[in-house]
Amino acid sequence: MVDKTEKSEFELTGKHVLAIVVSFFAVIIGVNLFMAYSAIGTFPGLETKNSYVASQKFDAQKTAQEALGWDVATQIDGETLILSINDSAGDSVTVKSVYGLLGRATHVKEDQEPAFSQASNGAYTAQVGLLGEGNWNLRLNVVADDGTSFQRRIPIYISAK
Repeated sequence: MVDKTEKSEFELTGKHVLAIVVSFFAVIIGVNLFMAYSAIGTFPGLETKNSYVASQKFDAQKTAQEALGWDVATQIDGETLILSINDSAGDSVTVKSVYGLLGRATHVKEDQEPAFSQASNGAYTAQVGLLGEGNWNLRLNVVADDGTSFQRRIPIYISAK
């Protein structure tokens, strides 16, 4: 007759330890592969084709931009992006061209190129649709009347309403 009061104890064997270690590392490797895939899949690309050549022109471009004395501000009003470009006296500036790329910093799926036009108050406006909450970047390239290229990356934060 078998005594039912005896309890069988769990015995940790080498097979169990091997299964625990293999499972642990499989989870770690799986998470790392997922994160690497996500990082590569959302990376928008290079900022410049040749960073050395770009660095040689940086100081001259920065000096030319600072000489303009412009103050640039953005505002989102519903589905309209308002871009104000003012000179050192606070007056609105008329420029040769305005190009912008509005998008998220983490991916390019929502990128859009707003078509700016100058409003009667001197500001530049563009229809951008309803933007989701969170961080957005406006990569701005403005050409002044004298041909000087003015470039900025302007962060825009849209809060939940």
